[in-house]
Amino acid sequence: MTTARDLAIVALEVARNRSLEQGDLSLALAGAELLDLVDAGAIALDDDRIVPGPQAATGDRLLDEATTSLVRQEPYETVEDWLWRRGSELAAAYVDDLEKIGLTTRRRGGRLPLLSGRTVPVDSPARSGAEERRASGEPVLAALAAAAGVDDKEPEFDEKLVGEAATTVLAAVGDAVMELEAVRQRRAIESSAFDNVWRGGV
Repeated sequence: MTTARDLAIVALEVARNRSLEQGDLSLALAGAELLDLVDAGAIALDDDRIVPGPQAATGDRLLDEATTSLVRQEPYETVEDWLWRRGSELAAAYVDDLEKIGLTTRRRGGRLPLLSGRTVPVDSPARSGAEERRASGEPVLAALAAAAGVDDKEPEFDEKLVGEAATTVLAAVGDAVMELEAVRQRRAIESSAFDNVWRGGV
Protein backbone atom coordinates (compact mmCIF):
# COMPACT_ATOMS: atom_id res chain seq x y z
CA MET A 1 0.00 0.00 0.00
CA THR A 2 1.04 3.58 -0.66
CA THR A 3 1.02 6.48 1.76
CA ALA A 4 -1.71 8.12 -0.31
CA ARG A 5 -3.98 5.07 -0.06
CA ASP A 6 -3.26 4.68 3.65
CA LEU A 7 -4.22 8.33 4.15
CA ALA A 8 -7.43 7.91 2.13
CA ILE A 9 -8.42 4.85 4.15
CA VAL A 10 -7.85 6.44 7.56
CA ALA A 11 -9.69 9.55 6.36
CA LEU A 12 -12.71 7.45 5.44
CA GLU A 13 -12.60 5.87 8.89
CA VAL A 14 -12.70 9.29 10.54
CA ALA A 15 -15.38 10.56 8.14
CA ARG A 16 -17.82 8.06 9.65
CA ASN A 17 -18.07 10.28 12.71
CA ARG A 18 -17.23 13.77 11.50
CA SER A 19 -16.95 15.62 8.22
CA LEU A 20 -13.64 16.47 6.59
CA GLU A 21 -12.78 19.31 4.26
CA GLN A 22 -12.34 17.70 0.86
CA GLY A 23 -9.89 20.40 -0.23
CA ASP A 24 -7.58 19.83 2.73
CA LEU A 25 -7.58 16.07 2.15
CA SER A 26 -6.96 16.53 -1.57
CA LEU A 27 -3.88 18.66 -0.87
CA ALA A 28 -2.59 16.14 1.65
CA LEU A 29 -3.15 13.29 -0.82
CA ALA A 30 -1.21 15.18 -3.49
CA GLY A 31 1.65 15.52 -1.02
CA ALA A 32 1.42 11.83 -0.15
CA GLU A 33 1.67 10.96 -3.84
CA LEU A 34 4.87 12.98 -4.14
CA LEU A 35 6.41 11.07 -1.27
CA ASP A 36 5.28 7.76 -2.79
CA LEU A 37 6.90 8.79 -6.09
CA VAL A 38 10.12 9.68 -4.28
CA ASP A 39 10.11 6.26 -2.62
CA ALA A 40 9.47 4.60 -5.99
CA GLY A 41 12.40 6.45 -7.58
CA ALA A 42 10.04 8.13 -10.04
CA ILE A 43 11.04 11.65 -8.94
CA ALA A 44 13.64 13.51 -6.95
CA LEU A 45 13.36 16.89 -5.29
CA ASP A 46 15.88 19.59 -6.13
CA ASP A 47 15.18 22.16 -3.47
CA ASP A 48 11.44 22.67 -4.08
CA ARG A 49 11.45 21.51 -7.73
CA ILE A 50 10.11 18.10 -8.78
CA VAL A 51 12.65 16.43 -11.07
CA PRO A 52 11.11 13.46 -12.92
CA GLY A 53 13.04 10.22 -13.24
CA PRO A 54 12.54 7.48 -15.83
CA GLN A 55 8.85 6.88 -16.47
CA ALA A 56 7.86 3.42 -15.26
CA ALA A 57 4.72 1.78 -13.93
CA THR A 58 4.33 1.80 -10.16
CA GLY A 59 1.59 -0.81 -9.97
CA ASP A 60 -0.86 1.75 -8.57
CA ARG A 61 -3.36 3.31 -10.97
CA LEU A 62 -3.49 6.76 -9.41
CA LEU A 63 0.26 6.92 -8.87
CA ASP A 64 0.79 5.95 -12.51
CA GLU A 65 -1.61 8.76 -13.43
CA ALA A 66 0.39 11.12 -11.26
CA THR A 67 3.63 10.03 -12.94
CA THR A 68 2.31 10.70 -16.43
CA SER A 69 1.16 14.18 -15.36
CA LEU A 70 4.61 15.28 -14.16
CA VAL A 71 6.09 18.34 -15.82
CA ARG A 72 9.16 17.01 -17.62
CA GLN A 73 10.61 20.28 -18.94
CA GLU A 74 12.94 22.52 -16.99
CA PRO A 75 12.69 24.45 -14.75
CA TYR A 76 10.20 21.77 -13.63
CA GLU A 77 7.24 22.26 -11.34
CA THR A 78 7.46 23.37 -7.73
CA VAL A 79 6.00 21.27 -4.96
CA GLU A 80 3.50 24.03 -4.21
CA ASP A 81 2.29 24.20 -7.81
CA TRP A 82 1.96 20.41 -7.90
CA LEU A 83 -0.18 20.38 -4.77
CA TRP A 84 -2.67 22.85 -6.20
CA ARG A 85 -2.75 21.29 -9.67
CA ARG A 86 -2.76 17.62 -8.77
CA GLY A 87 -4.78 18.15 -5.63
CA SER A 88 -7.85 19.36 -7.51
CA GLU A 89 -10.65 16.88 -6.65
CA LEU A 90 -8.06 14.24 -5.69
CA ALA A 91 -9.96 13.11 -2.58
CA ALA A 92 -12.94 12.12 -4.73
CA ALA A 93 -10.63 10.26 -7.12
CA TYR A 94 -9.25 8.19 -4.23
CA VAL A 95 -12.74 7.44 -2.92
CA ASP A 96 -13.71 6.15 -6.37
CA ASP A 97 -10.49 4.18 -6.78
CA LEU A 98 -10.76 2.47 -3.40
CA GLU A 99 -14.30 1.42 -4.27
CA LYS A 100 -13.24 0.09 -7.69
CA ILE A 101 -10.57 -2.15 -6.18
CA GLY A 102 -12.93 -3.42 -3.49
CA LEU A 103 -11.43 -1.70 -0.43
CA THR A 104 -14.57 0.31 0.38
CA THR A 105 -18.28 0.01 0.10
CA ARG A 106 -20.80 2.79 -0.44
CA ARG A 107 -23.98 3.27 1.50
CA ARG A 108 -26.98 4.57 -0.39
CA GLY A 109 -27.49 8.29 -0.87
CA GLY A 110 -25.27 11.30 -0.53
CA ARG A 111 -23.62 13.40 -3.23
CA LEU A 112 -20.33 13.85 -1.37
CA PRO A 113 -19.55 10.42 0.07
CA LEU A 114 -16.27 11.44 1.66
CA LEU A 115 -17.84 14.31 3.55
CA SER A 116 -21.02 12.47 4.49
CA GLY A 117 -19.35 9.28 5.70
CA ARG A 118 -21.34 7.18 3.26
CA THR A 119 -18.26 5.44 1.85
CA VAL A 120 -16.67 3.13 4.41
CA PRO A 121 -13.62 0.85 4.32
CA VAL A 122 -14.25 -2.89 4.30
CA ASP A 123 -12.29 -5.29 6.48
CA SER A 124 -9.10 -5.99 4.56
CA PRO A 125 -5.33 -6.25 5.02
CA ALA A 126 -5.07 -2.77 3.47
CA ARG A 127 -7.38 -1.30 6.11
CA SER A 128 -5.56 -3.09 8.92
CA GLY A 129 -2.20 -1.90 7.61
CA ALA A 130 -3.35 1.70 7.35
CA GLU A 131 -4.84 1.64 10.85
CA GLU A 132 -1.69 0.09 12.31
CA ARG A 133 0.47 2.69 10.60
CA ARG A 134 -1.69 5.47 12.00
CA ALA A 135 -1.73 3.96 15.47
CA SER A 136 2.05 3.64 15.45
CA GLY A 137 2.39 7.40 15.01
CA GLU A 138 4.54 7.01 11.89
CA PRO A 139 5.60 10.65 11.40
CA VAL A 140 4.92 11.14 7.67
CA LEU A 141 1.40 9.70 7.75
CA ALA A 142 0.72 11.49 11.04
CA ALA A 143 1.72 14.86 9.58
CA LEU A 144 -0.38 14.35 6.46
CA ALA A 145 -3.35 13.18 8.53
CA ALA A 146 -3.09 16.29 10.71
CA ALA A 147 -2.97 18.54 7.64
CA ALA A 148 -6.07 16.81 6.25
CA GLY A 149 -7.97 17.24 9.52
CA VAL A 150 -7.98 13.49 10.19
CA ASP A 151 -6.04 13.98 13.42
CA ASP A 152 -6.34 17.07 15.58
CA LYS A 153 -2.88 16.96 17.10
CA GLU A 154 -0.02 18.37 15.05
CA PRO A 155 2.80 15.82 15.23
CA GLU A 156 6.40 16.64 15.89
CA PHE A 157 9.02 14.96 13.75
CA ASP A 158 12.74 15.03 13.29
CA GLU A 159 13.90 16.08 9.83
CA LYS A 160 16.87 13.73 10.23
CA LEU A 161 14.47 10.81 10.61
CA VAL A 162 11.96 11.59 7.85
CA GLY A 163 14.46 13.04 5.38
CA GLU A 164 14.79 16.29 3.50
CA ALA A 165 12.29 15.41 0.76
CA ALA A 166 9.55 14.53 3.26
CA THR A 167 10.25 17.68 5.26
CA THR A 168 9.95 19.82 2.12
CA VAL A 169 6.69 18.21 1.03
CA LEU A 170 5.10 18.23 4.50
CA ALA A 171 5.93 21.91 4.96
CA ALA A 172 4.40 22.73 1.56
CA VAL A 173 1.25 20.76 2.39
CA GLY A 174 0.90 22.61 5.68
CA ASP A 175 1.30 25.98 3.98
CA ALA A 176 -1.22 25.08 1.26
CA VAL A 177 -3.84 23.94 3.78
CA MET A 178 -3.41 27.17 5.75
CA GLU A 179 -3.78 29.19 2.54
CA LEU A 180 -6.95 27.29 1.66
CA GLU A 181 -8.38 27.95 5.13
CA ALA A 182 -7.59 31.66 4.74
CA VAL A 183 -9.53 31.66 1.47
CA ARG A 184 -12.49 29.97 3.15
CA GLN A 185 -12.49 32.50 5.99
CA ARG A 186 -12.28 35.42 3.57
CA ARG A 187 -15.19 34.08 1.54
CA ALA A 188 -17.23 33.52 4.69
CA ILE A 189 -16.59 37.11 5.79
CA GLU A 190 -17.48 38.45 2.34
CA SER A 191 -20.63 36.34 2.24
CA SER A 192 -21.67 37.52 5.69
CA ALA A 193 -21.04 41.14 4.74
CA PHE A 194 -23.09 40.72 1.56
CA ASP A 195 -25.97 39.14 3.50
CA ASN A 196 -25.95 42.04 5.97
CA VAL A 197 -26.00 44.61 3.17
CA TRP A 198 -28.80 42.73 1.39
CA ARG A 199 -30.90 42.52 4.54
CA GLY A 200 -30.30 46.18 5.25
CA GLY A 201 -31.58 47.13 1.82
CA VAL A 202 -34.80 45.15 2.08
